[in-house]
Amino acid sequence: MEGKEPMSAIPVTVLTGYLGAGKTTLLNRILSEPHGKRFAVIVNEFGEIGIDNDLVVGADQEVFEMNNGCICCTVRGDLIRIIGGLLKRKDAFDGILIETTGLADPAPVAQTFFVDPDVSKRTRMDGIVTVADARHLAQRLDDSHEAQEQIAFADVILLNKIDLVDEAGIVVLEHRIRSMNPFARIRRTERCSVALDEVIGLGAFDLDRVLAMEPGFLGEDDHEHDQSVTSVSLQEDRALDPAAFDQWFRTLIQVQGVDLLRYKGILSFKGSDRRTVVQGVHMLADSGNLSVWPAGLPRTSRFVLIGRNLDGGALRAGFAACVAP
Repeated sequence: MEGKEPMSAIPVTVLTGYLGAGKTTLLNRILSEPHGKRFAVIVNEFGEIGIDNDLVVGADQEVFEMNNGCICCTVRGDLIRIIGGLLKRKDAFDGILIETTGLADPAPVAQTFFVDPDVSKRTRMDGIVTVADARHLAQRLDDSHEAQEQIAFADVILLNKIDLVDEAGIVVLEHRIRSMNPFARIRRTERCSVALDEVIGLGAFDLDRVLAMEPGFLGEDDHEHDQSVTSVSLQEDRALDPAAFDQWFRTLIQVQGVDLLRYKGILSFKGSDRRTVVQGVHMLADSGNLSVWPAGLPRTSRFVLIGRNLDGGALRAGFAACVAP
């Protein structure tokens, strides 16, 4: 799908993180900030997350409970139904906050905004914010598939409870996070104390905006780690052939889509003076044209893939084979 979302599209922020990391603390901070915004809040287990009803009402928010009790199981139907109902309302709101259960894989939530045409037309994914418990993160990454997914999918990671870990331990954690997800922004926090603009209004799924703020975010070197989730960064200074890339990429997501957790890229195609963005989750990819390449800026294609069982050598070879004659 080409082009960008209309300006009227409602931004959606997904809050995720393992059990006890501090998601509810973050949500309450967002709701109680004097930002003057009105949010619709969707949670999966309203009775267990401990939001103070007076706080929610006083902040002029509304909370919707997922009927199935688990946002990661039959998420699309419930989420589409709730968002569809919100979009029919006459009273306006400034954004949607979705808090997942601590045991949730964020993929189905993100995929909802790719697969349903009405949802994708009227809303836009603003960002995925993962709250990580600094004291227990290393253990969770060793024993929890969901914790790995939450780090891999994140646009922003709040490394929370840093007061319980020494500086050396924090540095080790940050290195491990970076090995899994090279383009997420990492913020150190205590009790999720963070500026609102660090978690809301990110435009993290708008690569044109991301490049304007952080021009080198796709320029990381390859990261490897002794765990299942890794990232591979591909780079090519020569223009790509669009047909060759399309064939290579379609084959890649058909064969390895289950293992591809997130991917983002800015590509330079032969015959086009515009930057092309490709991003997605698993087998659901989105693409479109951005602004023209700035004068004097090398037209370097960069593509970052995060996932499991990634063969860096094969990916680099396949990407290089897409170079235009």
